[in-house]
Amino acid sequence: MRVVIVVGLLVWLLGCGEAEESRYQLYFFGTVIDMTLSSGSSSQRQQAVTAIKARFAHIHDDWHAWQLGKLTRLNQQLQQHGSAVLDPELKPLLQQSLALSALSGGRFDPTIGKLLQLWGFQQTLPPEGMPPPSEALLQQWLQQRPSSRDVVIEGERMTTTNRQLAFDMGAIAKGYAVDEAIDILRKHQIGAAIVNAGGDLRVIGRHGERPWRVGIRHPQGGGVLAALTAAGDESIFTSGNYERYREYEGVKYHHIIDPMTARPVEGVTSVTVIHRFGTVADAAATALVVAGVDHWPAVARAMGVEAVLLMSEAGVAYLTPAMAERIEWQTLPVEQVVVDVSTD
Repeated sequence: MRVVIVVGLLVWLLGCGEAEESRYQLYFFGTVIDMTLSSGSSSQRQQAVTAIKARFAHIHDDWHAWQLGKLTRLNQQLQQHGSAVLDPELKPLLQQSLALSALSGGRFDPTIGKLLQLWGFQQTLPPEGMPPPSEALLQQWLQQRPSSRDVVIEGERMTTTNRQLAFDMGAIAKGYAVDEAIDILRKHQIGAAIVNAGGDLRVIGRHGERPWRVGIRHPQGGGVLAALTAAGDESIFTSGNYERYREYEGVKYHHIIDPMTARPVEGVTSVTVIHRFGTVADAAATALVVAGVDHWPAVARAMGVEAVLLMSEAGVAYLTPAMAERIEWQTLPVEQVVVDVSTD
């Protein structure tokens, strides 16, 4: 079995402004991070980038799901003792992740680390020829399935009665990192920038006299599906079944696993979400892929996400009115279905 990672879900800046800008490229979290800064002095920009590099290094070490760090130590303590003292660096994002998981009805679930390990998505280079997990292993996991409801946080202590629980923050960590980068830029008086982490991004300000414009990758065959204009301060995140997958005997098994079936999601190729915060957009994009064509509107409504584009395996585009009024198709879908998810 082999693992393939495809980056660049949102791949291009479309159009240029006249602003004097600086571009920087980093490599963290297994992906290239491109930053374009269009305000601030040269020294402010350099200081900000230096601070971002240091912050990303800490995030990588703290939140890595299988290399020794704060998260793996937390998982070990929970599995061995059912209780652990929370590191203050971990507590805020863990709390937010558990809250978002509850809102999603468990479609986004940061507690399924052992399931991801079963599927081979908790190792950098899995062995060649490794088959998918057996039906017996998946059923065993489902019988003891963990969830956010199994976690209690009281003060600085976390407890759980489910020893199957293991945190994996892969579906939210990139959003968290992008948000952290934007906070650092603002602290250095940089008010116009784009931070693009392998195609998932957040923008602030404008690109000179123009707004930032980005392209959404076509989930079937590559190329550009659509263009979007980013307004002010917001994040655009995409989750797709082509982003990371494994092959065994000619069959692809992608990394978006439904916690309710313990298997890769079927029926949806990608979901793009716009939200102010990268953490919410990242988690919601995964949750809506898992929710599928039938249930994504209810999950989007519960998570407070108004701008959504879901592409089905049949090539049908399901989108909210907020997304429909902003999207510019570069490749027309088979059909467009506009679904209102507002609570009014």
